[in-house]
Amino acid sequence: MKPTLLQAARFTPRMQDRLNAAFSVHHLPQADRRAGFLADVGDTVDAVLTDGGVGLETQVMDALPNLKVISNHGVGYDGIDANHAASRGILVTHTPGVLNDEVANTAIMLWLATSRKLVAYDRYVRDGRWESEGNPPLTQSPQNRKVGIVGLGRIGQAIADRLPPFNAEIAYHTRTKKDVPYRYYGNLTDMARDCDVLICITPGGESTRHIVNRDVLDALGPNGILVNVARGSVVEQDALISALQDGRLGAAGLDVFADEPHVPAELIAMDNATLQPHIGSATEETRRAMADLACDNLTRFFSEGTVITPVPECAGLVK
Repeated sequence: MKPTLLQAARFTPRMQDRLNAAFSVHHLPQADRRAGFLADVGDTVDAVLTDGGVGLETQVMDALPNLKVISNHGVGYDGIDANHAASRGILVTHTPGVLNDEVANTAIMLWLATSRKLVAYDRYVRDGRWESEGNPPLTQSPQNRKVGIVGLGRIGQAIADRLPPFNAEIAYHTRTKKDVPYRYYGNLTDMARDCDVLICITPGGESTRHIVNRDVLDALGPNGILVNVARGSVVEQDALISALQDGRLGAAGLDVFADEPHVPAELIAMDNATLQPHIGSATEETRRAMADLACDNLTRFFSEGTVITPVPECAGLVK
């Protein structure tokens, strides 16, 4: 018999065909119908597939007494209590590596677009203002800037690898110093004070919640640029809006927000905020690779008893 899979998010037809071929698939219903559903089928579920935006609520996890593996379609898994899963012997996997390049590309794209006011000046042309008002104000060059990276994991390193053509002076902030040729800051506010651009690519979760706060934004200053391709929770969003409105921060390029897909009207109205709908890894090629890895983790588990890319909290469970 096929293992039973509980699917907590929607995926592409190509991925769905592969899941349907390998598993007996149930789709997690809306919250108002969940209790009855879990009472009926919860003890039959062997595996869960979700994504970084949906995650898996702990109360749902605990309603699945025979759950063995959770596959997360995405590198970020802060919506899953991986420590709790590990305590129950449940393996949690994610999809690192395959999306490094595209998220790094998105970070650089947001920085350049924000520095050169790409979106605002596109609108300037479309609204006929170039013809009626003449040339717009000058913008800020990305060359020769001091760039601080908040989080220097795989994607942070991929961002750093893209900075030399801009003759950037690179710094980074992480919990522990790494063996890299960049300046290390143990204090994020100090790094922001010394940088022109701050790029956030640290994992989400409570340990990094609002680490970019008013003090950090004020340190970055009225000519500084904040780029966030991490999680909306990393930046104190109300403080960011206030800093942009008051001119205490120069500009922001944002791919993530505190309450997605809701974006505050204040940010939407700002010409000094460049906004994207959480598309950091959203290319056909990258999403195909992510889908393959998410499925491969599941099929490998049920064919060989192991997985390809466990999250660190569950590494001790891998055979």
